[in-house]
Amino acid sequence: MIPDSFEEFLSSYLTDNKRHLFEKVANERTRHITIALENVFQPQNASAAIRSCDCFGIQDIYVIENSNTYEINPNVVMGANKWVDIHKFNHSTHNTIECINHLKEKGYRIVATTPHTNNYTIDDLPLDQPIALFFGTEKFGLSKEMLDQADEFVRIPMYGFTESFNISVSVSLCLQTLAQRIRSMENLNWRLTPQEQIELKHEWTKRHLNNWPLYLKEYHKLQESIKL
Repeated sequence: MIPDSFEEFLSSYLTDNKRHLFEKVANERTRHITIALENVFQPQNASAAIRSCDCFGIQDIYVIENSNTYEINPNVVMGANKWVDIHKFNHSTHNTIECINHLKEKGYRIVATTPHTNNYTIDDLPLDQPIALFFGTEKFGLSKEMLDQADEFVRIPMYGFTESFNISVSVSLCLQTLAQRIRSMENLNWRLTPQEQIELKHEWTKRHLNNWPLYLKEYHKLQESIKL
């Protein structure tokens, strides 16, 4: 049978197990929650954050590179960067503001994570609207520029002498709680739309298959042969 589209043609090269896995995972993906990392530079923290996003079904990560470059440690990320979308803001002197404005235009409420607040905890943060959680560096936290633009502030409850978690631990704890909460809320459309899931599965297929442009050439050859 001749494939009706390149997407269908490319998908035919997946194993049944991989195709079913893509279906299952895409159905659990969300953009209702996203995270933004401001100036995080430690490769293991950056990589662990990506891995947590994949594990908890978060599709998008926003990276703000002001004075630090976001690097990935392949031994920590374990290939998770292949399945999530990383959006970088690093081309201006106002990367933080540009990222915030971009997310606001997409309908996100901007939430700053900081231990120095009594606004919300991660357990009672409102989730009726999409949220973008911002995380800063361990030493300095989030910038004043970011904090001034935040719609909400949230903290993780802590009961010891140390006032903050490692940044990658903070990301993981927040996402675990929030991922469970959105899945327990009735009438909350947290999943990707059917069309978004189709597009995501096609993108995953391209990332999974090495040299996918070669498959595109093969598909065009097949189309030409049909015309002949």
